[in-house]
Amino acid sequence: QVQLVESGGGLVQTGGSLRLSCAASGRTVSNYGMGWFRQPPGKDREFVAGISWSSSWNGFNTNYADSVKGRFTISRDDAKDTVYLQMNSLKPEDTAVYYCAADQWGHGTPNIGQYDYWGQGTQVTVSS
Repeated sequence: QVQLVESGGGLVQTGGSLRLSCAASGRTVSNYGMGWFRQPPGKDREFVAGISWSSSWNGFNTNYADSVKGRFTISRDDAKDTVYLQMNSLKPEDTAVYYCAADQWGHGTPNIGQYDYWGQGTQVTVSS
């Protein structure tokens, strides 16, 4: 079993930045794909960013929702079993509960059904 715990959420003004962290425990996630999703108030959960496992010959791949490209960056530190989401130029529409998820197939795709483990979420609120 993998346990995921998100942190780093909070209240920020438009244009501000936050860095979310997702710490994994239970087993290493170095060969898991990892993803960040969010659920705005009254809406469905949606993909934000994903990162594949890092192979020695090919590195890792990342992908982003169009709405966050150029503003958000996903990264991972496998030595710490931690994944990050750096969020810059935040907008009110980024307000949501942000969830971290682990994909045992290693791809970190936008497909929400691909993920096996989920954290409890952290609230991000962007004021206008």
